[in-house]
Amino acid sequence: MQLSNRLLSLVSYGLVLTGVVLGVLGLVRGGSLFIAVGTMGVALKSRDFRRIEFYLPLAIAIALFVLAIALPRGR
Repeated sequence: MQLSNRLLSLVSYGLVLTGVVLGVLGLVRGGSLFIAVGTMGVALKSRDFRRIEFYLPLAIAIALFVLAIALPRGR
C-alpha cells in the first residue's frame, strides 16, 4: 500500500509539473489537461482523509479538465 501511494504521488506531481511546463511553452490546453489529471491523482491519494480534502481537489480537477476541453484552439 505504501509503495502504490508513493508511486501515485510521484506520477501525479510529475504530471502537474509537465502541465506547468507545457503551459509556459504555450500549449495551454495540453498543460491544463496534464494539470487536471495530476490533480486528480493527488485527490485520489487523499481519499482516506476527511471529505473536504478529497472532494474539493477532485471537483477542481474535473472542472479544470472540462474547461481545458472547452478552450478554443489558439493559433
